[in-house]
Amino acid sequence: QVQLVESGGGLVQAGDSLRLACAASGRSISTHAMAWFRQAPGKEREVVAAISSSGTGTYHADSVNGRFIISRDNAKNTVYLQMNILKPEDTAIYYCAASSIFRGATMTGEYWGQGTQVTVSS
Repeated sequence: QVQLVESGGGLVQAGDSLRLACAASGRSISTHAMAWFRQAPGKEREVVAAISSSGTGTYHADSVNGRFIISRDNAKNTVYLQMNILKPEDTAIYYCAASSIFRGATMTGEYWGQGTQVTVSS
């Protein structure tokens, strides 16, 4: 079992930056692909970014490409999402997920965190 805990969310203004972290426990995530999802009110959950187990493969949704960067530190059992030039439409609950397979845009999660709220004011 893998337990995931997200942190780093908050209330910021448009144009600001945030870095989310997803700390894993229970077992190493070095063999898992990892992803960040988000769900805004009234919308379906969507993949924001994903990274392969080694970190050599990444995916970023078109809506965040060039602004968000996913990374991982397997030694710390942690995955990050650096979010720059935040926009009000980035407001959502952000979830971290682990999967045995890297699927990029079609990532699914086998293990999920509880989510962290990101709110961007205009």
